[in-house]
Amino acid sequence: MNEITPRSSSTAPGTPRQTVLGQSVVLKGELTADEDLLIEGQFEGTLSLEQHCLTVGANGQVKAEIKARQAVILGTLTGKVAAREKVEIRRSGHLVGDLATGAVAIEEGAYFKGSIEILRDEPKESPRGAFPASAAASSAAPQGAAPRSASGTK
Repeated sequence: MNEITPRSSSTAPGTPRQTVLGQSVVLKGELTADEDLLIEGQFEGTLSLEQHCLTVGANGQVKAEIKARQAVILGTLTGKVAAREKVEIRRSGHLVGDLATGAVAIEEGAYFKGSIEILRDEPKESPRGAFPASAAASSAAPQGAAPRSASGTK
């Protein structure tokens, strides 16, 4: 009766693992996992797979707030999705909700209603001393004009 099973029983080091919620599974609540997740059944609640991929299978029906590295939608999903890398809505996918992600792909024939926020990595600070103060001051002066001293004289 246990429908929550890993895809393969023998996992070699470095092989990604995946848990499957089968078609007959109806689950409500909070789910956190440290492996990929495929939902073919019904889920309602909160999903946290921050370092892993969520796949809503063609028969899957999900109403949730989701945090994942990546999300692939082939079934129906309603809710908020925060996927650090990418959200893919496949041809059979139906998504109603808001996305916050690094990239999005919507196949022709897929359904999407909601908002999309593309997340960008914060620019890294340049190392100290990369731009000397004199170079910054002279680049601010118009071409042909001599830099001014603090007293305002040339």
